[in-house]
Amino acid sequence: MENKSHKILLVDDEPDILEFLSYNLKKEGYTVYTASDGAAAVKLAREVHPSLVVLDVMMPGMDGMETCRLLRETPGLEHVVIAFLTARSEDYSQIAGFESGADDYISKPIRPRVLISRIQALLRRTRVSEENESSTPTIDIGGLVIDRSRYLVKKGVQEFSLPKKEFELLSLLASRPGHVFTREAILNRIWGDDVIVGDRTIDVHIRKLREKLGEEYFKTIKGIGYKFEF
Repeated sequence: MENKSHKILLVDDEPDILEFLSYNLKKEGYTVYTASDGAAAVKLAREVHPSLVVLDVMMPGMDGMETCRLLRETPGLEHVVIAFLTARSEDYSQIAGFESGADDYISKPIRPRVLISRIQALLRRTRVSEENESSTPTIDIGGLVIDRSRYLVKKGVQEFSLPKKEFELLSLLASRPGHVFTREAILNRIWGDDVIVGDRTIDVHIRKLREKLGEEYFKTIKGIGYKFEF
């Protein structure tokens, strides 16, 4: 079964939730690991290198946001898929989650079949993204070298290792310089039309790219979307 190649790490301080989710994911053929706090999750992730981490936000000690940031800073785990699972649905919480490096944001309570569908979609898009990167590994444009095989961006002598969604957004815009990508097109290509994210998700990622690479590359087309300029 294809799922057997995927390892999933579940992180939640509620044992009942861990048991419930673990049971349903194992039934689908996934290899499942569990942790009840952020520090244990980071340690376990370094050992098993999961394909995906389902991470609760509200945990005692190290919360989900800090755990996500630590995972993103760990060599070999920079691009692991991370989905927050939380009862918090406020817009500011979603923005904070994406800024910390999350790929998706799933609100509790959630039915097992819905969660499995979201996980399958995340893993499927990751596979397609990797296949696309191997076919066109490098973009050299406007003083930027975008190395898709290593998720690295070079600007002059500076080298940037971007979070996964920031890198995918940059790669998409730079693949067709001057072309205006609508917000809907960006959401569908980067997050998928079956993943619900807040309206400000794209804006947050564009802002982070501007802070790191420069304002000049990313032009806002008011009411429509964004384009890459050089």
